[in-house]
Amino acid sequence: MKFSEYLRDNTYPGRGVAIGRSADGSEAILCYFIMGRSTGSRNRVFELEGDTLRTRAFDESKLPDPSLYVYRAVRTIGRRTIVTNGDQTDTICDALAEGRTFEDALRSRTFEPDPPIWTPRISGLLTIENGQMSYKLSILKNGGDETPLRFFYEYAVPRAGEAHIIHTYAHDGNPVPSFAGEPVLIDTTSYSCVNCVMNDLWEGLNADNRVSAFVRTIRLADGHTETRIKNKHE
Repeated sequence: MKFSEYLRDNTYPGRGVAIGRSADGSEAILCYFIMGRSTGSRNRVFELEGDTLRTRAFDESKLPDPSLYVYRAVRTIGRRTIVTNGDQTDTICDALAEGRTFEDALRSRTFEPDPPIWTPRISGLLTIENGQMSYKLSILKNGGDETPLRFFYEYAVPRAGEAHIIHTYAHDGNPVPSFAGEPVLIDTTSYSCVNCVMNDLWEGLNADNRVSAFVRTIRLADGHTETRIKNKHE
């Protein structure tokens, strides 16, 4: 399934991370999106600071707890790109800078402190080296009784035309249930450019609940990037 086919029947997958490889294998694809039901969740936009993607409040007067709503979602460190749904982006970046691993960083973190939902923390790490790419995904969630469960998925030799997506919630609900199972396989063979990925991803997100989306492609041969952002509050 393409992004739109996978997402269109799910009114509230929450926040999502996807990483994969283009149809011809020449580029990496990295995506992040946020959705919202509450006023605070919907009151956000994406903005770029260099290669870094940040969230910020669209209307500062309507901003609830900034620690859960304002963060750096995408950062780069050398040949590696980090994408997450919270401030664990910085935790991972600091760990890599110190010579530790993606897994080391996330073992020091847990799910978000927002009962009764206990929103999972989802994270991805894309590495490009010598014209080759690999990526990792992770989800940290409440296993019951506020006991953290930490799952890690490694894609050492990604195939052309494939990506994987992971998101915070399985579907809408009260409270919303956490994502369950392995990251979902996405078919990227119909995407010929960064705009094609963005358009299809945005189309798949529920029109009432979608807030912002980010797509970046990175050419494996030389690291050239193209980035697109779409905000409901333009």
